[in-house]
Amino acid sequence: MAATAGKLPKAQPTIVRLFHWINIISLFGTIASGLQIYNANPVFGGREGIHIPWLFTLGGWLAGGRNWHFALMWIYGLNLLAYGIYIFWTKRWRDRFVDDRDLKALQASSNPKRKAYAWHRLVYTSIIPILLLAIASGLSMYQPVQFYWLSTLFGDWQTLRTVHFMTVPLVLLYTLVHSTLALGIGDGKIATSFLNLKSSDR
Repeated sequence: MAATAGKLPKAQPTIVRLFHWINIISLFGTIASGLQIYNANPVFGGREGIHIPWLFTLGGWLAGGRNWHFALMWIYGLNLLAYGIYIFWTKRWRDRFVDDRDLKALQASSNPKRKAYAWHRLVYTSIIPILLLAIASGLSMYQPVQFYWLSTLFGDWQTLRTVHFMTVPLVLLYTLVHSTLALGIGDGKIATSFLNLKSSDR
């Protein structure tokens, strides 16, 4: 699949849709189980602090939340790694990440669709530092002794927990903006291509 500065992306191959759906399901499961862990010792206000309603949690209790969180973390991480290898192997990264053409389009283009596509690529690229922050802080909490060199970058334990927790609203905000922009590009073809199982693989 190739997209130029003036073209919109073609329909998504089945494998790309599969990568995205696994990411979505495992990501939200990871967030829900993480919120279950959070409730055992809230980041804000101590044990009597702000609690998350059970409807948004997964695991039922601390141990259950941890089991779900770590299991889904591996599924999400391995799937993300596989997708990263795939987009670089197929050179799809050229159509995914922001470049100087998009920045120029945002500044000078009079074509609203081209600007929307540029914003979409910019937002798509922004998830990389967010995910790196989530993974780095998560590993630091998961194995603070083995990854001591990483955990020390965050200072104390409370700062580490706060940073990791704050990646949740950042990911949710990214998902909302990314989905909204996808619905607005090519009359919603980018978004609907992930639901269209009859789309041709190319």
